[in-house]
Amino acid sequence: MKDPRQVIVSHLLSEKYSILREKQNAYVFEVVKEANKIDVKNAVENLFEVKVDSVKIQVMRGKMKRLGRFVGKRPNWKKAIVNLKEGETITQLDAV
Repeated sequence: MKDPRQVIVSHLLSEKYSILREKQNAYVFEVVKEANKIDVKNAVENLFEVKVDSVKIQVMRGKMKRLGRFVGKRPNWKKAIVNLKEGETITQLDAV
């Protein structure tokens, strides 16, 4: 995983993630399944030109869904919570 644009899939936004951003200076991204903490840290630092304090990664399991008698499963995906150093902010989230 060398190219930062291939590591980060998208920025996730919800009410819970907005509270994280305000209180802990943390941003949440969807990343590719093969990415690790070092890849995510390097990608965020290169794309947004900020200093990363820590990275937490979670594998989100896909939900079981059914349509009538047919049962299927959504794919698994990976989420990264990135804490920035004090005084750092990301202003251009459209770059993702």
